Amino acid sequence: MTSPAPPLLFITGPTASGKGALAFEVAKRSGAEIISLDSMKVYREIDIASAKPSPERRAAIPHHLIDIVDPDVDFSLAEYLPRYREAVRDLERRGRRAVACGGTALYLKALWSGVSLGAPPDWDFRKRLEEEAAVEGVEALHARLRARDPDAALRIDAADLRRIVRALEVLEKTGRRISSEWSWGADPAPPPGPVFAIERPRDELYARIESRVDRMIESGLFEESRRLIARVPPLSRSASQLIGYKEIHAGLAANLSAEEIAAGVKQATRRFAKRQLTWFRKMPLEKLEASGEADIERLATRVLESAGWS
Repeated sequence: MTSPAPPLLFITGPTASGKGALAFEVAKRSGAEIISLDSMKVYREIDIASAKPSPERRAAIPHHLIDIVDPDVDFSLAEYLPRYREAVRDLERRGRRAVACGGTALYLKALWSGVSLGAPPDWDFRKRLEEEAAVEGVEALHARLRARDPDAALRIDAADLRRIVRALEVLEKTGRRISSEWSWGADPAPPPGPVFAIERPRDELYARIESRVDRMIESGLFEESRRLIARVPPLSRSASQLIGYKEIHAGLAANLSAEEIAAGVKQATRRFAKRQLTWFRKMPLEKLEASGEADIERLATRVLESAGWS
């Protein structure tokens, strides 16, 4: 007879909302382990820019799916899903609870209701579009996407080359609109566990983002980025899209000041948070309204009680 699946819950929210601190508190109180739902924490060497949990936290509570591939390796949902399932099976074998935590909404949706992986990457096609963008501008590709998949164009920032290229690639290779994979039906499949999302006032969230970027810079974000720029072999296409790295790389190439580059990182992170919030608004989540650091303990109590873990 197989043992029952371990209790599993999910904690998500936009970047800098405090979901990592909440997951740690919930895991600490319940004896759970943490599974990362983050597309950038998978990379070794990219520590500051991906806001990995501190070594102290990782020593106190086991964290899964962090530092699992080198940064020159392309990594996507297709690579993530089997590793996630293996982590869950490992916890099941050991009878441990799991807190899945992260802000990569596509990962969450795939685990919740399933999502088509679409066409496999066509690197020649992507390179051709990237070359077009270099000549005509990213806005030209975004306009092309707007004509063929207006829903996707509304959700994808006009400067987000990677996601624009992927949306056009899916159209070209499958004939399907990538936006069809982002909608939630009237009766979505039940999640494999309760899903909680931290929600903060927008001005507070943006202030937290700016403070976190400042702390990252103090901790060596620029130095880490310079090392990654010079890395051999170089970063993979997926790893090179990391917010912070992109802006610093471009800023250094343009001889911008440290202050100008920092402002660009903050702006890009705010835009990313807005895109995350767009995803979360369409997901049937249990929202956790938060304000200030002191709320983490209160929210942990609520999560534990709601999940039946207290």
